[in-house]
Amino acid sequence: MVAYRYLGNSGLKISEIVYGNWLTHGSQVENDVATRCVHAALDAGISSFDTADTYANTRAEEVLADALAGLPRHELEIFTKVYFPIGKKGPNDTGLSRKHIRDGIDGSLRRLRTDYVDLYQAHRYDVETPLEETMQAFADIVRQGKALYIGVSEWPADKLREGHAMARELGFQLVSNQPKYSMLWRVIEEEVVPASRELGIGQIVFSPVAQGILTGKYRPGQAVPDGSRAADSKGGAQMIDRDVHDDVLLTRVQELRPVAEDLGLSMAQLAVAWVLQNSCVSAAIIGASRPEQVAENVAASGVELPAEILTRIDEILGDSVVRDPSLTNVPETRFA
Repeated sequence: MVAYRYLGNSGLKISEIVYGNWLTHGSQVENDVATRCVHAALDAGISSFDTADTYANTRAEEVLADALAGLPRHELEIFTKVYFPIGKKGPNDTGLSRKHIRDGIDGSLRRLRTDYVDLYQAHRYDVETPLEETMQAFADIVRQGKALYIGVSEWPADKLREGHAMARELGFQLVSNQPKYSMLWRVIEEEVVPASRELGIGQIVFSPVAQGILTGKYRPGQAVPDGSRAADSKGGAQMIDRDVHDDVLLTRVQELRPVAEDLGLSMAQLAVAWVLQNSCVSAAIIGASRPEQVAENVAASGVELPAEILTRIDEILGDSVVRDPSLTNVPETRFA
């Protein structure tokens, strides 16, 4: 069964494996399969579920609500996000303006069929809206009881500091950041993690298996497997197209196989366990297109990797690891 951790320095406990429905619900998998995956997550002890209004252009929130229907609300932690274009993608259907945040939370609550979300997240930093306007809108949402906690996603260290300070002035706390993080993608380690430790911000990391690269199913010099994300024409393939054609990277990933086997883990379990070794990480988000994938990933919960294993992983991956903190994803303009 999955273990639980505090979200940052808040009093909220979440499952250290979070079920997320990016690229799956409402797009890649049928609704009955999505429901079975969610129920597999619940059976494994997962209580925390992450979605966003932009996933499948709002449809993913509805599918998640269907899958969670009838469950006691107090037993769940539901996270969603606001920023990216949704709906008809009009001039105010994107960003972190007061208007879009207000419309965003009301739309998400309606689709999720709940009175509140446990965590409402700024899906990216909005360079076109004054930060004060954004944080005041979030403060209003907390005071109205529509969200219990506020977080962000893919914010760099300087923006985390600014946002955290402004939140405190407005009477609420910025508790989380949702960055991309894996053995191969470590851009948060140099700046974001130290700042987050100082501020009490927990990381809810996505892509811990690097969009499937770290499962070992993509092999150097071979065609991508049928049914894999790299073969998916609905939106998954472009996410990893470069990596699945990098034979040096794929060869190094294959060298992780005996490391996982020595520990009695699958390669996916090793990857998820690896991100959970970072004490700043509150949870790792997993997705699934089949219920059995959920059970496999949950087995990484509670695994402790010895220091010598972490060193061995670093030696194997070498310069295939991306560490440049400037690669934190801050859009130069709003997405239209």
